[in-house]
Amino acid sequence: MNFLLILKVIGTVLRLEAVLMVLPLIVSIAYSAGDWMYFVYTMIPLFILGMCLSRIKPPRTEFRAKEGCVTVALSWIVMSIFGAIPFYISGYFPTFIDCFFETVSGFTTTGSTILTDVEAVPKGLIFWRSFTHWIGGMGVLVFVLAIMPNLNGSAIQLLRAESPGPTPGKVLPKIRESSKLLYQIYFVMSVAQVILLLLTGLSLYDSLITMMGSAGTGGFSNMNLSVGGYNNIPAEVVTTIFMMLFGVNFNIYYFMVSKQFGLVKSNEEFKAYFLIAGVSMLLIAFNIMPMYDNSFLQALRHSTFQVSTIMTTTGYSTTDFNLWPMFSKVILVLLMIVGASAGSTGGGIKVSRLLILFKAIRREIGLIIHPRRVQSVKLEGEVLGDRVLTNVLVFLATYALLALVSILLVSIDGYDFEATVTAVISALGNIGPALSIAGPMGNFSMFSGFSKLVLSFCMLAGRLEIFPMFLLFSPRVWRKKAL
Repeated sequence: MNFLLILKVIGTVLRLEAVLMVLPLIVSIAYSAGDWMYFVYTMIPLFILGMCLSRIKPPRTEFRAKEGCVTVALSWIVMSIFGAIPFYISGYFPTFIDCFFETVSGFTTTGSTILTDVEAVPKGLIFWRSFTHWIGGMGVLVFVLAIMPNLNGSAIQLLRAESPGPTPGKVLPKIRESSKLLYQIYFVMSVAQVILLLLTGLSLYDSLITMMGSAGTGGFSNMNLSVGGYNNIPAEVVTTIFMMLFGVNFNIYYFMVSKQFGLVKSNEEFKAYFLIAGVSMLLIAFNIMPMYDNSFLQALRHSTFQVSTIMTTTGYSTTDFNLWPMFSKVILVLLMIVGASAGSTGGGIKVSRLLILFKAIRREIGLIIHPRRVQSVKLEGEVLGDRVLTNVLVFLATYALLALVSILLVSIDGYDFEATVTAVISALGNIGPALSIAGPMGNFSMFSGFSKLVLSFCMLAGRLEIFPMFLLFSPRVWRKKAL
């Protein structure tokens, strides 16, 4: 294990985090929020620590797969710990576990909160809270890779450990160019949403907060009633569109920019993603019509927004879907599990894995009917090897096992089945709101400190595709002579 190289990368991440806190510091000063000192007290020691670690000169500057996973997992944990400090010293959060939970929820773009009155918290802290979504959406290490040397070409191990989806890869031949391109697309889309939100009448501050939650598919809002608190239908439409767009595999945008429209048109995940969303929107709209005076347009307005926010794992809300009929709530829970596209800022098990699973099931049925026929599983026109199929099935099994164990642990708090189960599903899928007391009009403050730590682990595991977090608990990984 190359401990010195791991510390060096973590140091770069911490130094970057200190620099990023300048933005909420400026917001605090601009709005005379009075919370500027919380960032100063955190930034200075954080930057010094980051500088010291980043100056380490390891004898070997190449990452192996296990080192990439460990570096990513530790970076996200350490980043969340230090990111929680401004919240803790402000006094607006009861305990440091609450602060850690809120920060993990931010960086992992989950959006679950323990705050009962968001509007009472100073603007600087709320901006930092939402800014963590934007940072974590594309992945902080993707940004680091865009600005630091390529680590002798082995930085692909970091990208693979942090990239969501079953087949992460490079858009361009070089990691640095790939990372820059991804962030350029991310930045342009973010700016476009802010401009459109400003045109709907939202203030610059509200537009930035809403954009950061949409871009990172996170869901933190500066309103107690979330996006519904603005009572602005045009802003809801803009947010709905951009949530769906940020849930698309970013490779699709590269194909569009490079005018490879044939690859966009033939992309199976792209078509399945919008098909699942569209069918869900219509089914829920018809189901909830009686709740909205049998107005299909009103029902479609709310179903479209909530399907978009749940499937992309954003977590915004315009209405209390906890009051919807069971049929609609079950659809939303299923969408929580499915999630967005691979290579997007969204969470969940990803649409591509669902496609691979169904194709694998179809192949097995075909083999039972025609045992001697040679059948393969294809995705996007490419034959998937047995290793890919095994990885997908193992991931799904591990995902389910982690969910079951976490549900058992959280159930110790004694809350109802709906709240316990959906809280874990929400955390693993990086969704945000759950159902029952943890629904869109509720929060996670009632859970015990132990349960919040379990849910924090689930959020990190869900964001990092589970295995980087599990590797931290493997003794073999930490042995110097481990293979």
